[in-house]
Amino acid sequence: MAAALIGLVLFRMTSCAPAPKPKPPAATPAPKAADAGPRRLSRDCRAPGWEHAAAVNASSLNALPWTPFGRDETGWRVYAPLLAREIGVDCPPESTGFARALASWQKTQGVDADGLVSQLTFLRMKGEVQGRRPIVLLSVQGVCAAPAEEASLATARPDEGFGDKLIQLRPGALVAYRRMVAAARAEEPAIAADPELLRIFSAYRSPAYDAARCAVDNNCNGRERATCSPHRTGLAMDIYLGHAPGFDADSSADENRLHMTEGPAYRWMLLNADRFGFVNYPFEPWHWEWTGEAPRTP
Repeated sequence: MAAALIGLVLFRMTSCAPAPKPKPPAATPAPKAADAGPRRLSRDCRAPGWEHAAAVNASSLNALPWTPFGRDETGWRVYAPLLAREIGVDCPPESTGFARALASWQKTQGVDADGLVSQLTFLRMKGEVQGRRPIVLLSVQGVCAAPAEEASLATARPDEGFGDKLIQLRPGALVAYRRMVAAARAEEPAIAADPELLRIFSAYRSPAYDAARCAVDNNCNGRERATCSPHRTGLAMDIYLGHAPGFDADSSADENRLHMTEGPAYRWMLLNADRFGFVNYPFEPWHWEWTGEAPRTP
């Protein structure tokens, strides 16, 4: 278990070298029923005795020097909604209630239950979140998921793609996406008011396409995009959540990611996407994977 967590913490995807007779990941639980209703978090944000932890968190929120995904970042505000969701509160990150809930979560993880956001605490949480992605579980075994069979892919409607892009997914993933978007527009007025929110701007990409993009545009995203991208499975999609002025929809600039995580589309997805079988890669707010089917193995 410890080795798996270390692998999940250090890398988005591990080596793509083939492993002998790889075993497929464990069966993924069926997605939750779509009529389960929106998730509700605790709003008990006052917790006497946690004032010191709250003050420290308020100080580090925009100033903590750390490398949660292998690159230097300053502050953890961009991840505050994820942390709040995982510890089960709808509270400001500077509140005493947030600190108390975080301490309760830390206690379950066997780390100091001090209520402070730190790299160690976040990496424990990151390991849990990454472990919900079957594609990552395959990569821990040293295996790249096999590409989807292109003839079996379903094509999204033009109004489901962002910027008139051709969008293809496994049929089950597309059905789940449509159910999720319908629920989001019914439950969140701000999403219903903007028809561009939650459109897909990238879905299935063949290994050949990504390799060519890497070679021609030098747009390789390390080795993952060129040789082991989750998009090859037909289960991954990049969803438009808005963008900060001057940035593209998939810019990983901290300012752009913060803009997304503070918006209504990401907040709704973070709380409710699992009702429809979707999980997020937390460094990229826009990247979601459907867990209703297992990725194909080589």
